Amino acid sequence: MRPHRLFCSLLLVAAAGLGTAGAAPAAARPATGPVPLDRVVPAPVSVRPAPGTHRLTDRTAIRIPGATGETKRVAEYLAGVLRPSTGYALPVTARGGDGIVLRLASRAPEVRKLGAEGYRLTVTGRAVTLTAARAAGLFHGVQTLRQLLPPAAERRTAQSGPWTIAAGTITDTPRYEYRSAMLDVSRHFFSVDKVKRYIDQLALYKINKLHLHLSDDQGWRIAIDSWPRLTTYGGSTQVGGGPGGFYTKADYKEIVRYAQSRYLTVVPEIDMPGHTNAALASYAELNCDGVAPPLYTGTEVGFSSFCVPKQVTYDFVDDVIRELAAMTPGPYLHIGGDEAHSTSHEDYVTFMNKVQPVVAKYGKTVIAWHQLTGATPVKGAVAQYWGYDATSAAEKAQVTDAAKKGTRLILSPADRSYLDMQYNKDTPYGLHWAGYVPAERSYDWDPGDYLTGAPADSVLGVEAPMWTETLSESDQVEFMAFPRLPGIAELGWSPASTHDWENYKERVAAQAPRWEAMGIDYYRSPQIPWPAK
Repeated sequence: MRPHRLFCSLLLVAAAGLGTAGAAPAAARPATGPVPLDRVVPAPVSVRPAPGTHRLTDRTAIRIPGATGETKRVAEYLAGVLRPSTGYALPVTARGGDGIVLRLASRAPEVRKLGAEGYRLTVTGRAVTLTAARAAGLFHGVQTLRQLLPPAAERRTAQSGPWTIAAGTITDTPRYEYRSAMLDVSRHFFSVDKVKRYIDQLALYKINKLHLHLSDDQGWRIAIDSWPRLTTYGGSTQVGGGPGGFYTKADYKEIVRYAQSRYLTVVPEIDMPGHTNAALASYAELNCDGVAPPLYTGTEVGFSSFCVPKQVTYDFVDDVIRELAAMTPGPYLHIGGDEAHSTSHEDYVTFMNKVQPVVAKYGKTVIAWHQLTGATPVKGAVAQYWGYDATSAAEKAQVTDAAKKGTRLILSPADRSYLDMQYNKDTPYGLHWAGYVPAERSYDWDPGDYLTGAPADSVLGVEAPMWTETLSESDQVEFMAFPRLPGIAELGWSPASTHDWENYKERVAAQAPRWEAMGIDYYRSPQIPWPAK
């Protein structure tokens, strides 16, 4: 979602290969007492400290009384995190007792109030008890529990401990139901394992959607059986001319499965009618003149378009959406719709109005970039706003008018939540067409009143997109995501009353030793009081 860029931005990739200002994994720090309950990111709804602590020992078990299969999976996940660092067996058992207790109690009225993703964490000297109405809530509670343990708990080799947790109660529910991050796998292709690594990092901060940008001018990344050249040819390159790549249907299903195991829903995107050169190069008949353009490895935008008058275009769209919907269990399918500068307004409206019902035909809710509001959003459609301070008042009004008529909004303002925007002029990766986005600017806005005139209840949630014109490796993605991603996650999860930069910067600074323990690269923003190494 960018205006024209200079191709010279690619030079940043080569320069960035020399290293970053992020932190490499470091030796575990000595324990300095338990982590206070109010140091968690995202900030919980309610924190009630109590005297005392709970200590994990070699006798600790993870107990799941009356467990469902999902509860057991969450328990095994927690055990898998803690066994390597503690060296403890941490058996998962259905027998009652003390230790770590995970409990679903959906019939209890006070627990039902926590909703599908909320949880209550109670820590006493005898037990650590996580209670939720749904397994997703238990999983989110596990992420909070991880943050209350020493950072060394995240290491994959045995550490000395002690493993002490502050006593008290945290009660927590999300502000928004849609808390998303996007990964552009089209400009540069990212393997299944790299996507899984990012999923694990998103789950740490209670992100619950992964938006995969699967097609663009530079590459088509998802196998479609009825149009096989989309991947064999259209997926054969990427920005800068690398080998590209694509996901087989089995690959995609594995990403979906892994995301589900971390309670994230995959939202696939096929961008159209613009950003379509990879498809147009693969099939000549999709072009109005019947001539396939060459593959594209640059970074300009707005030059490609499906041929709106041709029936084959809609046959193609139907096939792609049908196959993609069939392997996507989540409710959403994103159809792009941005920067269609080579499509006339009349053709754009025609195309978007014809394609939206196809998404519904295959049982999905349509999402599109906010330019959809220039057409006629169908009932239930979701518009993703990526504008920024320079966006015209007329364009913003078009979006807010649609919101007043029932269109839901996902907010991802480019000068706040686009993680590929550079922190400053010295950032070795990324772009800055929406301006530089330091950590404070990324955090210091409120989704509830960001778009003047949009009803507060029209906001479905927030998203942190990561475009990859200049990013090709996981450490580069991490450097641009951290520390900004946890801040966007907090805007989506935590009550507006908790949003305070002065408080947040202290809490996110305390995450650094945890990131180092996990081998996550990050930018040591001068706005944040990082602990000394």
